Amino acid sequence: MTIDYSKMTYKAAGNTGLQLPQLAYGLWHNFGDDADYAQMTKLLTTALDAGITYFDLANNYGPKPGAAERHFGEILKGEFANHRDELLISTKAGYEMWDGPYGNWGSRKHLMASLDQSLRRLQLDYVDIFYHHRMDPNTPLEETMQTLADIVHQGKALYVGLSNYDGPTLQRATALLAEYRVPVLVNQNRYSLLDRKIEENGLKAAVTDLQQGLVVFSPLAQGLLTNRYLDGIPVDSRIKTDGRFLKAATLSETHVAILRQLNDFALAAGYSLAELALKWLLQQPSVTSVLIGASKPEQILENVATLTLPDLTAGQLLEIEAILSGWM
Repeated sequence: MTIDYSKMTYKAAGNTGLQLPQLAYGLWHNFGDDADYAQMTKLLTTALDAGITYFDLANNYGPKPGAAERHFGEILKGEFANHRDELLISTKAGYEMWDGPYGNWGSRKHLMASLDQSLRRLQLDYVDIFYHHRMDPNTPLEETMQTLADIVHQGKALYVGLSNYDGPTLQRATALLAEYRVPVLVNQNRYSLLDRKIEENGLKAAVTDLQQGLVVFSPLAQGLLTNRYLDGIPVDSRIKTDGRFLKAATLSETHVAILRQLNDFALAAGYSLAELALKWLLQQPSVTSVLIGASKPEQILENVATLTLPDLTAGQLLEIEAILSGWM
């Protein structure tokens, strides 16, 4: 197994020395107990061969919770045992993982116990990045940040990350961690052409102001920014078969019309709709890395090929915004 670094471009996470691949691979889907081991291995091998060195997990990725970490750990030990120092591996805690008062949110008890469990499943002594997965309205921020700092000081993680935070809370968290001499390396948030929440809640501005990294997930808006929904909702789509994260109400006739218009624009400009969506994110100065969750090896290669496509012009970027102005 060799890693072809020439296929990938890398970007510093904020003002740190750590370089992240501009495309990273997320194991949110496709690595549950219902997945095929050979297919999972092929996905990871394809990503690594293309220079994708960053693999993103969380304690609750499955189904069932913990499955993705366990499978990744088995493949890492069996297929990639000689490549640990070439990989950037992250995990998270903060969403419901086990029953009872300690299996959720951001208490010291939850974060410490969850990471210990994750390390056992991953068969690792440490992870490169440990994220708090979401803001906790009940646990004092001081407790959560002190715990993250202690995790780094104990050597169980090299860096601290925060996920699904807003701008004001990120500012407070950064100040607290600075007191413990542990900087925030990177933030992970949902961001796409169709989801601009981080522009509205101050997170994107705060990341730029604080010179931190930004890793974004759901770049294709759960498939809306592909050709899958241009004629409405397919019967085998995620909306029909799952519906936890993408709702039928998200896709009105007005939305379908906008997606068609955006698709026509993309094709005229020489991109597929998915390529246009990825290229737009890759050109955002604040974005360090884009998490892809491809379910097929060929999709990974298609995503990586987007890096070599021409940049969108200033005029094209304005046209995209005009097309999306009716998206609510």
